Order: sequence, then structure tokens, then C-alpha cells
Amino acid sequence: MIKEANINKMSKEVSLITLFPPIRGFDDFIGTWVYQKEKTFIVDVGPAVTAQSLIKALKHMGIKKLDYILLTHIHIDHAGGLCEIAEQFPDALIVCHDGGIKHLVDPARLWKGSVKTLGKTGIAYGEIKPVSQDRFLGAEQFLSETINAVITPGHAPYHISYQTEKYLFPGEAGGVCLSPGSKTDLKKEYLRPATPPRFFMDVYMESLEKLITLNPKTICYGHFGYKTDAVKRLKQHKEQLFFWQKTIQQEVEKGGNKNIVENCIQSLLKHDPLMAMFSEMTQDMQNREYGFLKNSVNGFLGYLKTTADNS
Repeated sequence: MIKEANINKMSKEVSLITLFPPIRGFDDFIGTWVYQKEKTFIVDVGPAVTAQSLIKALKHMGIKKLDYILLTHIHIDHAGGLCEIAEQFPDALIVCHDGGIKHLVDPARLWKGSVKTLGKTGIAYGEIKPVSQDRFLGAEQFLSETINAVITPGHAPYHISYQTEKYLFPGEAGGVCLSPGSKTDLKKEYLRPATPPRFFMDVYMESLEKLITLNPKTICYGHFGYKTDAVKRLKQHKEQLFFWQKTIQQEVEKGGNKNIVENCIQSLLKHDPLMAMFSEMTQDMQNREYGFLKNSVNGFLGYLKTTADNS
């Protein structure tokens, strides 16, 4: 049985609906942002397994119509429930990166790849269903007086961030931020890069710089916090990426590849102050984060190898 979604009013215009997939350690980690002002839209829909709880939460908020469903990227924890939400709101325009639309119209390849990469977690998210081509508009063609769609590849090749006058919804282009405002048990904050293979540092950095240049005020992370000093947070993450690159490069230079991923993780957990709160997490949360840390470290290792091979 799926736990009911929580509705958290973050400001006058913005709410966070917290979704609870049936996976240990994934509470307070996946959510949908709701914006209600000139237009009513949501950012990301979560996985298929929580689609009905999201629909119920939107009904509870009195939302009968959505102008837009904005997708930051097509990973199934962000877009897996799209079919069900699109059916519930038949007039909503779905905005997505041009390159990602075909994978949502025919998601067979996306689903197969998700299960291969995520294993039991992917299966627990639920299978993504197809959505009609005519429901989509590519973000590159999306024009709005109130919403700016910003192409920000890095975490994923087909990644879009969205900005309104006050709010930035960066998906995972600004990393993963967990904090007391995320309803976790952490006393302080935890920031982690979201850099799975194939990762390209220059591409990620270009996207991050683009977001900083926009001078956003409030940042609404895909996972999972809400912060009113967006530029500071983005710059902080930029410095963290350089620190990760340096730390992982040092581990590579020590030689011996047998335990390289584990060695990198232990070094980062020990020396990266932005991840010091890892020790405060529950064991289930640590298990979740450890899996993502492996992916992020492997992304950096692949990037460093490619850079070395091309030098």
C-alpha cells in the first residue's frame, strides 16, 4: 500500500507534494512542485507507483486544471507517472526537452534501461506508460511570459530547468540538497552532486554557470529542499564539483583500481563538509545515498578517464 502524499506549503505560490514510493529510505526524497499564480503548473510528476497519490493530493488542493506539466528530465523518478497525470489533466500542455519526448511517447527503451540501471528500485518505481505525441511541446519551442525554460544538460542529456520571477526549479542541475526544510531528521544540510555516467564536467559546469547568471532568488530542488539564497547554493555546488574532481583524481593517482570507487566515497565522506550530515542519516537513508554516491563517483571516474585518454 502506498503512503499518502504530504502537501507542504512553502510560500504563497509554491507547494511541495512529497511522494512516498514503497522503497526503504526513500521517504522525503521524491516530490512534485506545484506553482499557483498567473498560471498553475507542476514540475515533475514522480514515479508511476505514486501517481494516484499525487492525483489525490492535487485534488485535495482544489486543483482541477493545470496549464502545464513541466518535466526537468525523463528519469522515471521524475517522469514515470506522466501518463496517469496527463490523463487526469487532459488540457495540460506537457513541456519536455525535445530529445526526451520520443522516449515518453514510446517508453519501452527508457523502461528497459531504467530497470537495467536501477534494478529493484526501478521495478519498485513502476513501469512508465506511453503518452500521446500531441500532448507535448519541446522546451526549446516553449514561450511564456512567466516561465523561462533553460536547457541545462549534465545530470541527464535531456535536462531542462524552469525559472519564474522568484523561483528556480533546477531538477538535478544544482545537485541533491537535503536539509531540515526537507522534513528530514538532519540537523544541518547535505549537498551531493548528481553526476551519473556518462558525465561531462564541462557540460555540467556550463549549465550551472547559466543558472547562476540568471540570478535566481529561491531554489526548489528536485531532491528535495527549498532555499531562498539560490545563487549562493549554486556557487557552493560549483565549488563542490571542483573539490570532487580533485579528490577523485588524487585517488586515481594513488594507483590500483580494485577498490577505487569505495576509496573515493570514503575520502569524500571524510573531507567534503557539505556531506558531513551523512553520519546523521538513518541506515536506510545511508543505503539509498550510498547507491547514488557510487553512481556519481563512477560518473567522475569515467570523465577523468576520457579526459586522460584524449590528452
